Amino acid sequence: MSEILVLVDHADGAVRKPALELLTLARRLGAPSAVVLGAGDAAAAIAAKAAEFGAEKVYVADGEEFATRLVVPKVDALTQIAKAAGAAAVLVTSGGEGKEVAARTALRLGSGIITDAVDVEQGADGPVATQSVFAASYQVKSAVTTGAPVITVKPNSVAPEAAPAAGAVENVTVAFTGNAATVTSRTPRVSTGRPELTEAAIVVSGGRGVGAADGFSVVEDLADALGAAVGASRAAVDAGWYPHTNQVGQTGKQVSPQLYIAAGISGAIQHRAGMQTSKTIVAVNKDPEAPIFELVDYGVVGDLFNVLPQLTGEVKARKG
Repeated sequence: MSEILVLVDHADGAVRKPALELLTLARRLGAPSAVVLGAGDAAAAIAAKAAEFGAEKVYVADGEEFATRLVVPKVDALTQIAKAAGAAAVLVTSGGEGKEVAARTALRLGSGIITDAVDVEQGADGPVATQSVFAASYQVKSAVTTGAPVITVKPNSVAPEAAPAAGAVENVTVAFTGNAATVTSRTPRVSTGRPELTEAAIVVSGGRGVGAADGFSVVEDLADALGAAVGASRAAVDAGWYPHTNQVGQTGKQVSPQLYIAAGISGAIQHRAGMQTSKTIVAVNKDPEAPIFELVDYGVVGDLFNVLPQLTGEVKARKG
């Protein structure tokens, strides 16, 4: 079977959920091989997890370069492994760094790249990706015609499915190149205890309708009751009501959760482009003509400061 490389995202010694989704998709295309970079002592545990979700091989490469330099060391490793293995495709999680790694890798391999896929399947002539385009107004099928395709896939595009495999570990020595930005210092982000926005199964977002920074408290209360991540529209972020890291939209983060709740968000195209592929969309807005109601599965016309607390109370009551 053709070898399909999956770049494994990991944090704090654990595999991130999107990597397990990629391994699940890779099994449709051929024999999945996980690529674990810069994991240090956690490499063995990460390799075991990858094997649990179908990795026939696990390529492990380490070195301080992965921690002290940006992007390029991962590109060096992924390119060298792909060439040596004769990989038929490379799958990477969509995101800021993931898409940059994928683009540089495709360039070095002389291959084409497909970004922000929401599904991947095996076609007659190789992998075929499904993409949502024009702010998710259309879905298209895309394929690379030259070289082994490098495909970035949005988190939450598929449910991870375990399929234990051999997971044979192969240690790789990487020949690192230069010209990479160097990390000079790090400041840990304060943890909120909530899921990472792009990986969350449920997202509750607030917009201009929350009125002020304090207004996000009702959004956060509902998110915490649901075990959800908190998002924000560009208008709310630009107003300084919520951090830019939580912006959902064309110029922010693109999310595709199982459930997306938009509170006080009008539904401008900029925002819709970042969340329109969500499986179920619920909107709360006191304007019955708000564009957001054009794409929702469920809409509530009402004041979010009345609706959200009631919903939060109901969720807590049902959780017992």
